[in-house]
Amino acid sequence: MFDEPGFYDDADLDPDAILLETFVYCSRATDDVDADEVSRLVAFSQKRNVARGITGVLVFGSGVFFQWIEGPPAEVRSLIANLHGDPRHYDIVTLDQCVDKRERLYPHWEMEQVAADDLREVLENALETTEDEASLAALQRILAHLVAGPLQSMGRS
Repeated sequence: MFDEPGFYDDADLDPDAILLETFVYCSRATDDVDADEVSRLVAFSQKRNVARGITGVLVFGSGVFFQWIEGPPAEVRSLIANLHGDPRHYDIVTLDQCVDKRERLYPHWEMEQVAADDLREVLENALETTEDEASLAALQRILAHLVAGPLQSMGRS
C-alpha cells in the first residue's frame, strides 16, 4: 500500500518525517497495580522502548491505562503482542492503529497522571466511534469501573 506511486507526495512532507506505526489503546489495571508498579513500568519502558525507537505517552488514573505508542512498524507490532500478554492489565481496547509517514507526535517517552474525569472523556469519545462489539463491551466495563470507584487520581477503594 505504501509503495504505490503518488500515495505520499514527498515534497509536502517534512524532511524529518518517517514511516511510523501508531497504536493507541486503553485497558484496566489489575488490583495489584499501584503507583509504585506504574513507576517501575515507566522506568523499564523508557529504557527498552527508546532503544527500539518506540516513543509515546502513558496515562494512568483510577486503575485505567491509556497509552499512545509510535515507532517502527515491526517494533510496535512486537510491543503490541507483549502488551496483550501482560498480566498487569485486561480489557485491552484498541482505539487507533495506523501506519503513516510523518513526524513523531511524542518524540520523548512521557508519563502523565490524570484525573478520572479527563480519562472518562477520552473513553466516552472512543465509545462513540468504536464499532467492534468486543471493544464496545470492554469500553463500557472500563467506564463503569470509573463511575463506580472514587475519582482519586491513582487510587481504587
